[in-house]
Amino acid sequence: MRLEQLFFRHAARRPGHLAVVCGARRLTYDELRQTIEKRKGRPRVGERVAVQVPNSIEFVEQAYAAWASGAVVVPVNTRLSPQEAQFILEDAKAEVPSDADDCLILYTSGTTGRPKGAVSTHANVIVQNIEHHVAAWGIGEDDRFLATTPLAHRAGIGRLVNALGLGGTLVIMEKFDAAGALALIERERITVAGLPPTVIRMMLPAIRSDPGTCRSLRRVIVSTEAFPPHLMREVSALLPHTAFYGVYGMSEAAVSSASLEEQLERPGTVGRPLPGVEVRIEAGELLVRGKDAVMKGYFNRPAANAEAFRGGWFHTGDLARQDADGYLYIVDRKKDMVVTGGYNVYSKEVEQALARHPDIADAAVIGVPDALYGEAVAAFVEPRPGARLDAQAVIEHCRALLAGYKKPRHVVFVESLPRNSLGKVLKSELRKRGVG
Repeated sequence: MRLEQLFFRHAARRPGHLAVVCGARRLTYDELRQTIEKRKGRPRVGERVAVQVPNSIEFVEQAYAAWASGAVVVPVNTRLSPQEAQFILEDAKAEVPSDADDCLILYTSGTTGRPKGAVSTHANVIVQNIEHHVAAWGIGEDDRFLATTPLAHRAGIGRLVNALGLGGTLVIMEKFDAAGALALIERERITVAGLPPTVIRMMLPAIRSDPGTCRSLRRVIVSTEAFPPHLMREVSALLPHTAFYGVYGMSEAAVSSASLEEQLERPGTVGRPLPGVEVRIEAGELLVRGKDAVMKGYFNRPAANAEAFRGGWFHTGDLARQDADGYLYIVDRKKDMVVTGGYNVYSKEVEQALARHPDIADAAVIGVPDALYGEAVAAFVEPRPGARLDAQAVIEHCRALLAGYKKPRHVVFVESLPRNSLGKVLKSELRKRGVG
C-alpha cells in the first residue's frame, strides 16, 4: 500500500468530506483528488522531487502529486537559510537510484554535523503515522487535525498523514501565532492538534483566560521537546476533557508514546515502545528495531549506515534506561555529556531539573573548560517574563534535585536560546559564547 493509494480510496469512499483547510482555501477529498490528478504528470518512478513551499494546500498537492507519479518527496523547510536549503537540494541530486517503494527523504537537523537524509518507504510512513498512532492515541476518520509546525518537519508530516491517511480533515496553519491557533481550534472544531511545549507555553495565557476555546480538542500530541511537569499539570487542569500524549521518535525511527497520566506517574518517561517496536539498551545507548518502525537508511551515506545499523539494530545515539515495567527514559544524546572531576554529567538530566523551576521558561546545559575539574557544568537559562532570578537561586534549586557534582557551576541568563529552523537549541552557539 502507498500513501496516494490510501488517499484515492478515501476520495472514492467519501468524496464530499472536507480534506484540507488552509487560510481561505477549503478542498473536499474529490476536489483535492482532481488537483492531484492534474498535477501528477508523467511517471517519475524513483525520481526525487523537492517540495519547497511554506505551509499551504500547495504543499499537500505537490507531495501527493509526486507520490502519485511514483516519485520520492524531499521536503525542504522554507525557514532554512539559503545555504542549508541548497545543501539539501544538491545532496538529493546524487547519482544514486531510489527504489520504487521509497516515499520520503527527511533531512536531519544537522546540529552535530552536515544534515543526512533519512529515507522512509511508504510502508514506514503508513505504519509509523497511521497504525502506530491509531493504536496509541485512538484517532480516526472523524477527527480534524491541526498542523501548527512546518509540514516539511517530521511532526508536520505526522499530522498530514494522520489526517489524509485516515480519511479525516487536515487544518494547516500558514504561520503559527498563539491567538490564531486558538481561533482555528474553536472555528474549525479541531479534535487533534500537534503542540510542542513551546507552542503550549505561548498559548497558555489565552487558554487561562478562556479555556472554552478548546472545547472541541480531545487529543494533543506533544513532541519535539520534553514536556515539563508543571506545564503538564497546568494545561491538563485547564483542559480536563483533553488527553495529552508525549511521543518520542526521530526522523529515522518511531519509538514510544506516553499518556499524560504515565508521564506524571513516572516523571521523565517517554513511555513504552509502540506496537511492533523492539528496544534494547547496549552500553547505555538505545537501540531500536521493528518491521517498518525504522527508516530504510540514510540517503547516499554508506559509512553513516554502517555505523547506525549494526547487528540488526538501529543505534539511535540517545542514552537511555528502561524500568522494570518497560518504560523508557532518555538520559541524553550520546555525545552531549560533561565530564567534570572524573564524573559523567548528562546535560539532559540537568536541563530537566532546571525545567522544574517555575520561573525558568527554558534552559540548555553544556560543558565549559575548568582549570581544576577539566570541565564544569554551565547552564544557559531563559527566565519567564517578569521573573526575578539570580544565579545562586538556580544553583540551589539544582542542588536540591541532583548530586552536588551535577549542579551548574556557571549560570548565564539569556533573553532567548539560539535555535535552528526546527526549533532545536544550537549548543554550538552557546559554546562559542562561553560564560566569560
